[in-house]
Amino acid sequence: MSTQAPTRRAGFRKRTAAGLTALILPLAAMVGLASPAEAATSATATYTKTQDWGTGFGANWTVKNTGTTTISSWTVEWDYPSGTSVTSAWDATVTSSGTHWTAKNVGWNGTLAPGASVSFGYNGAGPGAPSGCKINGAPCDGTTVPGDNPPSAPGTPVASNITDTSAKLTWTAATDDKGVKNYDVLRDDTKVTTTTGLTFTDSGLTAGTDYSYTVVARDTIDQTGPAAGPVAVHTTGGGGGQPLPNAVKMGYFTNWGVYGRNYHVKNIVTSGSASKITHINYAFGNVQGGKCTIGDSYADYDKAYTADQSVDGVADTWDQPLRGNFNQLRKLKKAYPNIKILWSFGGWTWSGGFGQAVQNPAAFAQSCYDLIEDPRWADVFDGIDLDWEYPNACGLSCDTSGAASFKNMMQAMRAKFGANYLITAAVTADASTGGKIDAADYAGAAQYMNWFNVMTYDFFGAWAAQGPTAPHSPLTSYAGIPQQGFNSAEAIAKFKAKGVPANKLLLGIGFYGRGWTGVTQDAPGGTATGPAQGTYEQGIEDYKVLKNSCPANGTVAGTAYAHCGTNWWSYDTPATVNSKMSWAKNQGLGGAFFWEFSGDTGNGELVGAINTGLS
Repeated sequence: MSTQAPTRRAGFRKRTAAGLTALILPLAAMVGLASPAEAATSATATYTKTQDWGTGFGANWTVKNTGTTTISSWTVEWDYPSGTSVTSAWDATVTSSGTHWTAKNVGWNGTLAPGASVSFGYNGAGPGAPSGCKINGAPCDGTTVPGDNPPSAPGTPVASNITDTSAKLTWTAATDDKGVKNYDVLRDDTKVTTTTGLTFTDSGLTAGTDYSYTVVARDTIDQTGPAAGPVAVHTTGGGGGQPLPNAVKMGYFTNWGVYGRNYHVKNIVTSGSASKITHINYAFGNVQGGKCTIGDSYADYDKAYTADQSVDGVADTWDQPLRGNFNQLRKLKKAYPNIKILWSFGGWTWSGGFGQAVQNPAAFAQSCYDLIEDPRWADVFDGIDLDWEYPNACGLSCDTSGAASFKNMMQAMRAKFGANYLITAAVTADASTGGKIDAADYAGAAQYMNWFNVMTYDFFGAWAAQGPTAPHSPLTSYAGIPQQGFNSAEAIAKFKAKGVPANKLLLGIGFYGRGWTGVTQDAPGGTATGPAQGTYEQGIEDYKVLKNSCPANGTVAGTAYAHCGTNWWSYDTPATVNSKMSWAKNQGLGGAFFWEFSGDTGNGELVGAINTGLS
């Protein structure tokens, strides 16, 4: 898999202005310089006017590395005529001095391999077009500086032997036409050592803290090449950090769980979980024809509950105006008035409708408001959760609605529902370069939202039938991880780097494991013959089953794994959940959420670990 994989059974699953012909201005030979010799690298930049609504416009730049060596950073400069300006931007840092504008890469998109490209965009005001393009003060004409070529990037560093106060980094050698002299190791963009070797142990670190490392090669005349990395390191220990004020402890409740899983709202109470959570996302409503619609009318508001099944021990009657899960949730709120309930729309299976819906965000928001505020159940819900998997990217299907569509949807929701209504979304945790986090304007949307449910699980699984075996919810990277950027630490770091406040990010926990069969190796990285058998589908099983059928016998990257017979599973346990909650506190996150209640034990072990860990 090259992208974060789907899950969440059965579906966890830019206001577009009037179209004008796009104005496209090719700007040649764009390159960012880490040293003068890097001008030998060549690139192009193309400007596109994507929208025009009279008083303003949308624009996009695409930068492509057309050279043979990697670009490690880039800066685009241009002039606008007086009266034309940039009003907001994404995926680049854009500043101005008078009519002169400068766009610099952000931390995650500065490196471009030969043939690779990256885009950034902005909204503007005024009628003008850019002119006078420059790259690091030189004309964008492809001019190169003759002389010695800079070295290549070293191999991506691998972190190992991580303790409370130290971490070991190892990388493979860079290449250079005249020879590599040494390597700079940078921690959080600050050089900590220069070494001639291919390994370095950084000491004196702080327990329970996140660090980011890169490695840069130097040649015999001290030219630096592109950086390798970053690799995220989280030191052990740290005492768990301070309790998060008003930490969110939210779980998804699925409407289809009342069938084969026989899991009902009352089980939230009998498991002891009701007193340990703050929010429930009710999943799912559908998105069809540009509107929010009912997902399962029978489960939602029609199913009759007997006295022994009901939250308050009172049976439904044939003529009462509201039955089903909605009525049970109403009873739950009466017994536990601190719990807030959000209606979640979309998810994996039903996310395909968002593309049509955001063609008219205001109408979509109105439809959701009308449904949620239906007088029969308006008192049940305190918010809306929009689970679009994945905006302007590929999931169950591929969406091409544009980077601003997610932000525009959230802006319309806030305008319709008002300041006191909870507005949230489940979002990708794909932090790979050019991955799904890069595809949408999440920072722009954050101003309208209460929080993001970052789906920090399902990074790896038996959709890769032959392996390698890997934990589906790694907290950090580790030696041998199959895909760069597929771990919680890098996902959270990337959202922060884009400008999403830490307290609007929730860490995701899966109440299930993912597994393979035909595995002989205990440690991660083994080969397999296919997915392990699960109760409801292959390759996935609830925690409540795995804790007994295949107990954990190891940990990697902050999560547990188990090898029993020929099966290999990875899943979170109360111990690893507690550790992840300590990490979340150290990060200043807004709390945590989980998918979903029915995977937990009858006495709510995992919910208890979340509650304890965040307290």
